[in-house]
Amino acid sequence: MRRKIYITIGILVLVILSILGYVVVNQLSHLGNTTGGRAPDYPYFITNEPTTVKKIVVPKGTKLTYEEHFFKEGQQTKILNEKKLTGIELPEGRTIDWGGVPVFMIIKFYNPEMQGYSVHPDFNQLKNNKKNRFSQLWQNCNNDLGVLIKNVDDWTFNIKNIRDINDCGVNYQRYFNEDKEQQEFLNEFYKELKKVK
Repeated sequence: MRRKIYITIGILVLVILSILGYVVVNQLSHLGNTTGGRAPDYPYFITNEPTTVKKIVVPKGTKLTYEEHFFKEGQQTKILNEKKLTGIELPEGRTIDWGGVPVFMIIKFYNPEMQGYSVHPDFNQLKNNKKNRFSQLWQNCNNDLGVLIKNVDDWTFNIKNIRDINDCGVNYQRYFNEDKEQQEFLNEFYKELKKVK
């Protein structure tokens, strides 16, 4: 009888030590992180050939990032469900044409109540013959452009799908609807966007 009690106590001590060990290691992994937590290792896939995602043809080497997934993290061996896509990042030095402007990254809005994404330009690759009023306005705010869309499965420059310009960096945002200057700039910007062919 005594032997069973000692074995049970021994097993309980091992379980408690294992749990404590896990907690200590887990907390040590958070050291140095200002938020106190560890950032999720979002699943991503690097394309090994030209691929179409969100109706955009992206080159080989493009990083496709997806929503946090319980069973998948880090680099994946195959492309995941496009519905879960949160970002497209082209290989360094590569761009795609988005309304006549070279862009290297498109990131879905974090807020699920907002249907849209941010487009990140590379104005160093903008050719003079491609410049227009739309690209000039974008270059003036010199930041990523937030657009609201109707169809979340289309991230192309599709005027019929783009509902509005939500923001251009932090200086121009629809959120500040009482700021007349910001709203006028965004209205003008959207008007010029609709003229792009």
